[in-house]
Amino acid sequence: MHSGRTVFAQLMDYVSKHEFRKCVRRYNGNYRVRRFSCSDQFLCMAFGQLTYRESLRDTITCLRAMQPKLYHVGIRGRISRATLADANEKRDWRIYEDLAAVLITMARKLYSDERFGVELSQPAYVFDSTTIDLCLSLFPWAPFRKKKAAIKLHTLMDLKGSIPCSVWVSDGKTSDRVMLDALITEPGSFYILDRGYVDFARLYTVAKSSAFFIVRAMKNLDYGRRESRTVEKTSGLRSDQTIILKGPKSSRLYPNPLRRVSFFDSERHVRYVFLTNNFDLDALTITQLYKCRWQVELFFKWIKQNLRIKAFYGTSEKAVKTQTWIAISIYVLVAIIKKHLNIKHSLSEILQILSLSLIENDPLPQLLSEFNLKAVDNESRNQLNLFN
Repeated sequence: MHSGRTVFAQLMDYVSKHEFRKCVRRYNGNYRVRRFSCSDQFLCMAFGQLTYRESLRDTITCLRAMQPKLYHVGIRGRISRATLADANEKRDWRIYEDLAAVLITMARKLYSDERFGVELSQPAYVFDSTTIDLCLSLFPWAPFRKKKAAIKLHTLMDLKGSIPCSVWVSDGKTSDRVMLDALITEPGSFYILDRGYVDFARLYTVAKSSAFFIVRAMKNLDYGRRESRTVEKTSGLRSDQTIILKGPKSSRLYPNPLRRVSFFDSERHVRYVFLTNNFDLDALTITQLYKCRWQVELFFKWIKQNLRIKAFYGTSEKAVKTQTWIAISIYVLVAIIKKHLNIKHSLSEILQILSLSLIENDPLPQLLSEFNLKAVDNESRNQLNLFN
């Protein structure tokens, strides 16, 4: 029999309290805290994300409107804008980074059997970044351009289920190539990269770890052809070659042969050239794997459109990273619920349902499975959907 708990409380049941306490203890998050714990902070910020609140004041106003239900939701401390702002400014953001890692591990297990359009026995990942522009006068710790600040989200995404495996938050000046050093590669796995990651020394490190990369080549690549293989040009392929780098620096940094695959996209009238250290897959599969890189672009657009990750509640580095990691946690949490409850709605639709029903007392599985979106059709027609 349903106990009458709020939808928000049922939703938070999917966040392990034991794992959350471990994250808090790891960084002494509740040290000398009497009234407003890290749990209270997370629940308030999660509420703001799920209900599309634009500011801390907006979030606190809505929470106070449901004051009688706050205890049953799990918020024990006295809430105020100043208290929440102070928590975001002073507490260690790594608590929520570690919490997101726990949720990501859960989600990857649930989506381990998902298909992504290419028949491949090995794991395949996409590595890319997106830039979030900020005001330099308000965020001086995140320099980007002369008169602009920004942060970057560097994301490694598992193509099975479009689940981010790892996320790094840096200032806007951090080079994409440098972030290749943060990758811990798995032998036999494929890593799909855009041409902003062409760094032959770092790509050679990936190759030496027995992993494979697929990267879009630069236009001015200096190389010599060693071998050419026959391709089916009706499929869009133009060439499949074994090459050796000839540039004085590139040949020293990557002394081994590479595979160069050329493909013409007749729909966009664009020619693509890819480099890889894998010589076993057929050339068309190489191009199809690179096409899957679009999944990470959809992820970036989705979180910017559906979560509060472009307008920040605070201006300090801790406040920005806290809000960013909680937003990522909410994304993964909704993906977990979708899979765990076998919900047919898209993630965008699930978020819309939850935003309208967080303080209701309906059973969560019933709410998400029986909600009639045709009756409440507020979805933007340009909205990107993952997990269709």
